[in-house]
Amino acid sequence: MQTPKKNTIGNGLKPWQQKLHEIIFEADTKEGKLFDIIILYLILLSIAAVMLESVSSIREKNGYWLYIIEWIVTVAFTIEYVLRIISVKRPVNYITSFYGIIDLLSILPSYIGLFFVQSHYLIVIRSLRLLRVFRVLKLSHYIQESIVLIIALKKSKRKIMVFLYFVLVVTVILGSFMYVIESGHDSGFTSIPQSIYWAIVTLTTVGYGDIAPLTPLGKFVAAFIMILGYAIIAIPTGLVGIEFNNVMKNKNNISTQNCPNCLKEGHDKDAAYCKYCGEKLN
Repeated sequence: MQTPKKNTIGNGLKPWQQKLHEIIFEADTKEGKLFDIIILYLILLSIAAVMLESVSSIREKNGYWLYIIEWIVTVAFTIEYVLRIISVKRPVNYITSFYGIIDLLSILPSYIGLFFVQSHYLIVIRSLRLLRVFRVLKLSHYIQESIVLIIALKKSKRKIMVFLYFVLVVTVILGSFMYVIESGHDSGFTSIPQSIYWAIVTLTTVGYGDIAPLTPLGKFVAAFIMILGYAIIAIPTGLVGIEFNNVMKNKNNISTQNCPNCLKEGHDKDAAYCKYCGEKLN
């Protein structure tokens, strides 16, 4: 006796799960684009409500309506969170992913407030409602160009790490040098760590002014570090810019296809399998 075949497709998802995955995680279809637009407007509405609620005069007059808006958005995002879980092959991959955690943080504070809002000793829990601003991070879900930017950042990661290591070495050397020059002149360079802090502040052109050299040689070195800071700021921009341009040349070949197994993006439009885990794509 033959066992009945399960109504699934090549990637292990049922047809309705695949359709749901295409709508929620991708934007190559009309339904997917419409879903993204709706979520985008809900995010903006939620952020506006959080900002307005922080203004006491507006909260006193329109607190009820802001509360209604908050729960409409919370329920909508809760439904979205559940649909995302059931539309992937391995739900734990989504739940423990960066965006999965952000999605959870964006809805959790409202539910926590239901249980602890009346408690005097746990009134601090209400501050968790501020975590709703994490919804702004969900915006990158729905901007296709974010995929291009993420790919460019990943390709330039090693170059940036080498550059940051070079900057770290430079700040240690310059900080130590300034300590030798300025120590004993009551200028604030009381230790090498303190001098390294000054070098970082100066190199990044922030310039708090809490520590400043007094000797002519110290001022000369400070001027050199200030000029060097402009070059250091420009270098990582150029590194990422080069990779960004390279990726943009192939942008038309990059889809919003999302792997139902590992949830990675950045696949070619004609890709049949995930280039990260080998899972069959929709």
